[in-house]
Amino acid sequence: MKDVVIIGAGVTGTSVAYNLSKYAGDFLVVEKHSDVCEETSKANSGICHGGYDAVPGSMKAKMNVEGNHMMEELAKELDFPYERIGTLVLCHKKEDFPKLQALYDQGIENGVGGMKIIYNEEILAMEPNVEKDVYAALLCEEAGIVDPFLMNIAYAEGSNLNGVDYKFNTEITKIEKIDDHYVLISQDGEEIETRAVVNAAGLYSDAIHNQLLNDNKFEVRARRGEYLLLDKATRGFVNHVLFNLPTEKGKGILVTPTIDGNTLIGPTSDFVDDKADTVTTQERIEEVIEKVEDTVENVPVRQVITSFSGNRAHESGGDFILEESQKGFFDCVGIESPGLTSAPAIGKYMANLVKESLGLAENKEFKPGRNPIPKTSEMETPAHNNLIKENPLYGKIICRCEKVTEGEIVDAINRPLGATTVDGVKRRVRATAGRCQGGFCLPSIIEILARELGVDEEEITKKGNNSYYIEKRAK
Repeated sequence: MKDVVIIGAGVTGTSVAYNLSKYAGDFLVVEKHSDVCEETSKANSGICHGGYDAVPGSMKAKMNVEGNHMMEELAKELDFPYERIGTLVLCHKKEDFPKLQALYDQGIENGVGGMKIIYNEEILAMEPNVEKDVYAALLCEEAGIVDPFLMNIAYAEGSNLNGVDYKFNTEITKIEKIDDHYVLISQDGEEIETRAVVNAAGLYSDAIHNQLLNDNKFEVRARRGEYLLLDKATRGFVNHVLFNLPTEKGKGILVTPTIDGNTLIGPTSDFVDDKADTVTTQERIEEVIEKVEDTVENVPVRQVITSFSGNRAHESGGDFILEESQKGFFDCVGIESPGLTSAPAIGKYMANLVKESLGLAENKEFKPGRNPIPKTSEMETPAHNNLIKENPLYGKIICRCEKVTEGEIVDAINRPLGATTVDGVKRRVRATAGRCQGGFCLPSIIEILARELGVDEEEITKKGNNSYYIEKRAK
């Protein structure tokens, strides 16, 4: 019998797993997809929010501010990219200034530091492409940007290296409480017995919860946001994360640098009935292009290299639900923005709840951190040459746009919880993420995946399930 089963391998579930691995026990993460970081965690803005726009006293406010304050040290410990570049909330009209002041006051109440209000001339000196009539802005120097993929992957790898098992392609369709433990039943009838369950199922966390607790049901709705990603040639178009004053739909169309040097604009905000519906639409893409002009001028839309969308898990109560809902059953429900920023704090908070409930002892063998994949494009020439001497595959460029070598791709496949799909490679080393979006390197990546996994090329998929690239030949 397992001590704890965590349902969901997004950034929340893997953060809980990493923090739980600091205690002694038999832990398992089950994920219905073929890899970590396959739903909300793979399609977001990659922003480490300051915490000024969360309702004071809410779990969102508490987790956001704590998570923000943990991010820099965590990024060093788990070796994922993070940069504190700051955010600007723009107030375009003088009559809206009281709302900006209220946002500042709310941030102070939430414990956010590094905030000040600045005005037109200083704003334009910092951000020349901002709409020229902007009146004022709230600057939050504590905010920043992070690689959401590598943060999620780093949590998973770190937990796995410390003994947490992972089981992919496993969808939990039924949960039963029997005496003092739980039985989780998968889509193929497999039964997993466990003393405790952590429900970190994101968009589907309400369905998991509602199977067991009829008297206190949750409702999670999918709020779809569509984005446009611009080429790295736009590096420097903006220097901070730029928002307009928030509305009831959220923070609106933002403009931000990404951690890899692209520019990201979006998202839209629409509730959708199908939680798996992540299409992009001409209507919403045009909306992004139109509305972003309220924030910045002369957006280089001809530099768009791709569009994507993601669904946020909005719980009807509007706050994060982080609790032991019944003995041994722990809920992480409604983890929408600022969920990525909050993940470090959520993981620590939930692991402590589980530890106290189960009486877990310290894992004296716990080792923080992980060994990251070498990023040859950022290496000094002597260091890269030494790496090539050790392994010539680090001298063979596969992805020209992102300058990713075969050695990096092989490492991405063969490391703990390694990639088994093209998207898995992309999230770990950025191959196919550049200007041509895989137009040049895709065949080589398929060939390398097949070779390293010991399967036929026709078995390789984009993201698991039936997303094959090559039509299977008749036997």
